[in-house]
Formats: sequence, structure tokens, C-alpha cells
Amino acid sequence: MRVLILLLALICGLPSFASARCDVTTPTEIVDLGEVRLAYQSVGSARDPALLMIMGLGGQLIHWPDEVVERLCESGFRVIRFDNRDVGLSAWTGSPPAANLAYEVLRYRLGLPVAAPYGLRDMARDSLRLLDALGIEQAHVLGASMGGMIAQHVADLAPERVLSLTLVMTSSGAQGLPAPSPALLELLARREAPSREVAIEQQADLLAALGSPDVSDDRVSLREQAARSYDRSFSPEGVQRQLLAILAEPSRVELLNRLKVPTLVVHGTSDPLLPVMHGVHVAAHIKGSELKLIPGLAHRFQDAFKEPLLSAVLPHLMAHRQLDGHWARL
Repeated sequence: MRVLILLLALICGLPSFASARCDVTTPTEIVDLGEVRLAYQSVGSARDPALLMIMGLGGQLIHWPDEVVERLCESGFRVIRFDNRDVGLSAWTGSPPAANLAYEVLRYRLGLPVAAPYGLRDMARDSLRLLDALGIEQAHVLGASMGGMIAQHVADLAPERVLSLTLVMTSSGAQGLPAPSPALLELLARREAPSREVAIEQQADLLAALGSPDVSDDRVSLREQAARSYDRSFSPEGVQRQLLAILAEPSRVELLNRLKVPTLVVHGTSDPLLPVMHGVHVAAHIKGSELKLIPGLAHRFQDAFKEPLLSAVLPHLMAHRQLDGHWARL
């Protein structure tokens, strides 16, 4: 009887224990990797399998919704989110050559080579070195947008370290895929601002343009999101260098063709930046991959799509969590 009572006490206490273990307010830490310093947050038990989350262009770790991070952690993962080099609280200590973004964008549109101070493969190495610094040999890797492009390189550079790969709203970079409108590209590249107020309005404009037509955005909420990002860090030059890294990247089709890690591709049917054929094309070139399309999802983690995203991603992660032999020891 005492054993039964003890078991019941443990079971009843599990939700509060999981909540404490999955505290998304845990402090952000800095790791010095030489050429880069990365700001990261580790949520969950170090004994659980790691899930490395790689953010997109100009995105900061705070742009992974806390509720999503919490749910992933409560499902038994140690969630690691971080600021890519050059944005947020992370830094790149290189000496960038003078770059004219408008000129390089024009070269890109003409099919000419684009000059960039670093590439997406360099950023993939940042991800692997972060895992090294944390003593993590293997991890599940989830990347969104540019983060999905970086994640493709991570899986190519070190497939033995990737337990599963999840690519959300991303692309193969192949020629001939549908392009976003020039107006959206202009919003994406428009990062200089004379004041905090102007920067916040510009970011709110971009967030609105990247949102789903099925969701009515509240302008006040968009400004609040933009203000939170601005007040944590405003790095227009870093964002431009990240954009150059994307533009300088050749097609990754050959890379995708040789990937052999368990892969899920998730894409929205209403993505205005990387239309849905980008996701279809990625999945078509990764042997054995699974494709899940989410109706109405655009190019943001809007509240209305958090549950559909989790419903798409969690079964893939859990299936390969069982296979990796690591179970949370609560």
C-alpha cells in the first residue's frame, strides 16, 4: 500500500516538476567560440535528449514562442535556443568588408555571384560548436526559414550527430522556385532606422506582411513584439550580413540529395516569402523525408498556428526520441 501511495504522490507531482524543469525564464548564457560569441538558453534537463532550435534571418532566440519551447521541453527534450551570429546578444568579431546591399541584391537578381563576409555553412559550424561547448554529442535539430537552411548544412557536415531533422518554412535555394514579391523583399532588407519608433514601425510592417491572410493582426500586438525585439537588440548591419549569406548561397539540391537523416519538412500553404513549393521541393530531394503542409500558415509563428505546428512536429520528434534510446529520467 505504501508503494502505491508513493507512486500516486510521484504521479501527482509530475506536472509541477515538469513545469519547474521547463522554466523558459532561465537565464541566457554566453559561450565564447573565438570568432563568434553565442547567446543561448537551455531549457530542460541535461539528461534529456537535446533539441537544437535554429532561428531565421534576423531572428532572436526570443522569437521561438515560449509556449512552444515549454511544450517541447515537457515532452522530454532539453530545448536549446540561441541567437545566430551577428544578431541578438550574439556577436561576430570578424572585420566585415564594406558591402552595398542594394548592389548585391541586384547581382543576385541578375544571376551573378554575391559577395558575403560569411556563409550559411559557417553558421552551421557555429551550431555544432555550440553543441561541443555544451558537451552534447548528438541532438535533434529544428530550423526555421534561414535556420532551416543552416540546419541542412548541419546535417550534411555531421550527419552522425543529428538524431532527427525538422525543417520549417525553408527552401532548397534552387533556381526557378517562386520568388517573393519585390515589395516584401524591400521590407525584409529595410533595417536602417533613425529612431526606435521608426524601427518598431518598420518591424511591425514586416511582421504584418509575413503573416497569414487567414489571421487578423492586431497592430498594437505587432508593435509590442517589435519593441521587445528592438529593446533586446537592434543589429541592422548583422541582419544585412545574414541576408548576404543567404543570397550568396548556391542551390542546396545536391546537398539535400545526399542527406540520410530522418527528416520532417513542414511548410505553410500561405507562405508569402517562401511559397509552398519551396517546402515541397525540399522534401522531394531528401530521401525518405516526410512532408506536412499546414493550411493557412504563412511565415511567422502566429498564435493560431502554434498547435498545428506542434501537432506536426511532435510525432516526428517523439518517434526518433524513442529510437535514440534516451528517455527523460525524472
